[in-house]
Amino acid sequence: MFSKSKINEPAPKAPEATKPAAPAAPTKTSPSDFKASAPKPKPPASVLSSDLHITGNLKTTGDIQVEGTVEGDIRAHLLTIGETATIKGEVTADDVVINGRIVGRVRGLKVRLTSTARVEGDIIHKTIAIESGAHFEGSVQRQDDPLNPGRSTKPAANPAAAAPAAKPEGA
Repeated sequence: MFSKSKINEPAPKAPEATKPAAPAAPTKTSPSDFKASAPKPKPPASVLSSDLHITGNLKTTGDIQVEGTVEGDIRAHLLTIGETATIKGEVTADDVVINGRIVGRVRGLKVRLTSTARVEGDIIHKTIAIESGAHFEGSVQRQDDPLNPGRSTKPAANPAAAAPAAKPEGA
């Protein structure tokens, strides 16, 4: 009824198991299986060259490096403003590195103004770094979530302060 299988034979099993496994893996793997097991490589940053002039808004979940001129709002993951770049509009990104000129509001989790930066507008950030030599005209405001303009840390504090004041008046 039962027969001796190759599972119980250690000597022949080792060479047989390694030989079929190596050729079988590439032939049985489909492209969809490969994508699921391997992480997707991050695409390179989109570069807008210095001779490019864009009128309109830009939106991406990736990275952008601007060397030209943009008249409009920009939203990206990592935004690098080159020394020759000029942006006229609102900038929103997780990381913003400014080497050039921005006229408009800047929103970012991490905002960095290098020594060649020129910013005319408000900066709303979680963390900020301003190098010596950077030109900045505007206000700076720290927020825990600067990417969402509807949310602010200050309004959350005001209702909490108003609630205790309402209780003594009602009593």
